[in-house]
Parts: sequence; C-alpha cells; structure tokens
Amino acid sequence: YVAELTGHEAAVFAPSGTMTNQIAIRAHLSTPPHSVLCDFRSHIYNYEAGGIAYHSRALVLPTIPSNGLHLTCSEIESKIITTDDNHYAPTHVISLENTLKGLLFPLDEIQKISKLAKKERIKLHLDGARLWNACAETGSSLQSFAKHFDSISLCLSKSIGAPIGSVLVGNKEFIKIAKHLRKLFGGGWRQSGLLAAAGKFAILSNFPDNLKKSHLLTKKLSHELQNLGIRIMLPVHTNMIFIDTKPVNITINELATKLALHNILIAGNDSTTTRLVLHYQIPPIAIEKFVNATSSIIREKKYI
Repeated sequence: YVAELTGHEAAVFAPSGTMTNQIAIRAHLSTPPHSVLCDFRSHIYNYEAGGIAYHSRALVLPTIPSNGLHLTCSEIESKIITTDDNHYAPTHVISLENTLKGLLFPLDEIQKISKLAKKERIKLHLDGARLWNACAETGSSLQSFAKHFDSISLCLSKSIGAPIGSVLVGNKEFIKIAKHLRKLFGGGWRQSGLLAAAGKFAILSNFPDNLKKSHLLTKKLSHELQNLGIRIMLPVHTNMIFIDTKPVNITINELATKLALHNILIAGNDSTTTRLVLHYQIPPIAIEKFVNATSSIIREKKYI
C-alpha cells in the first residue's frame, strides 16, 4: 500500500525508522571505502547509535546548511567526494531528511539534488519519517517527492499515529536486499500483519487532513508563546516548535514542573531550550490552557 502511495515498486515493513534508515544505507553500499553525505542535524547521523559506521563501515560527511534551514544542491556538490584517488572515501549515498526539525525541504531543491546524484551515480535516500507532514503542509503528493529518491523511509508511529512501525520503499531488487538485511538485523517478525493494518488505518484516517489541523494549532501556539516573550528558535513550518525560555528567565525544568501542576506535561531539562511537538489528538482547548498556564508562570516568576 505504501509503495503504491509513493510510486515505488516495493516496500518492506520494519519495527522502527532507525532500522529502515540503516537497512537502506547498507543496501545501497557494497564494498568500502565509501561515504554518506547528510545534514549535520540529521537523525541518521545523531540519533542512530553510530549505525552508519557500525553496519555499513562508511565515513559520514555531516554538512552544515548555510541558510540554517536545509542543504542546497551547491553545498552538496562542493562536499561530495567523487575522486578515485585512493586517499579518499567516495560518496555513494546522499541522505536527506524531510521534514527535519519540522522544517520543509523545498521540492525544487530536491529536484536539483536528484539530478546531481544521478549525474554522479550516487544513490539518494530520504529519511521521510515526517514526509507525511511535508506533503500535508504543501499540498504535494507523496509521489511528487518520492520519485526523486532511490529509497525512502516513512514512519507510521509519529504524526500518522500508528502504534509502531516504519516502511522502506524502493525498487524490487533493492527491497529484496532490504528484506535480507531486515532479517539479519533482527527485524523479521511473525504475525506483523496486525501492526501493518494499524499503520494503514492510521494513514487512511489521518493523512492529510488531521495533520493539517495539527500544523495550524502548532503555528497558533508558536505565535502565542512568542507574544509571552519566549524566543522561537526556528521557523514553524509543520508541527514542531523549538523554544528558548531564557528571555523570560525560566529554565525548562522549572516550566515543566509548574506546568505539571496544571496537568500539562512537557519533557524537562536543565537548559532553557526544548522542542514542543503537537499531534492530531491535541484539541484547540489544550493550546489555550497551555498558553494561559505559561503566562501565569512567567508573571509569577517576574514577581519573585
């Protein structure tokens, strides 16, 4: 079903997005030396336990986008390794992420990067865990993004709302290799049809309309928090808000502790920065409650 939605030939269902990402990269790579280029903030680089080095024995080329939002074709072209000089590890995979930190990756830039990858015979992978959000926000189809990639990982348990699972799509030969790797990685399971069915139900029920609603509420919350003096660290494109509470002289731990008294839960930490992520089951009244509680906490802090 997901293969059909994306316009790819085949798909494989796995327990997690980390597994589908790592399987994809390993399936694209054969004999080292080789390198993988990605955004320095990307999930595959920061949050997958060094899997690229461990599973694929590949050098990672983490690249910083100069615009602070997304990589550009020119930046990637300047960073990929295409020489056959044996001092270097040639780039065999470029991995993009959409959305990354809730930010949209423009389709026209993806098209340019895809052309570059084809010209240099480099495989192009997409960590599309939140591609659903990108499509819901832009009104673009999954196929309009997916046709530019050799493989895509799509998460079913984030914005879509299924209990578990991630799907990797690609051509038939690629997925044949991916299924072998899934077994090797310990991801082959029996009676997974129940979980796959839950994923399909979640897609049919929530994509794209419920995701659009969560985006609107996220932007509303961002605007209200900014009015309270909290700094919004990145543009809010979809369902994520990155906040800095330093301007209102409160730590995230303090905020989390006091919000809990209002039956509002956020993850705490010792800094003044954190991420707020909204989902489709959060109603407008919850946003109003969050803003009112935060406002009273900030006012109270001023008078202490």
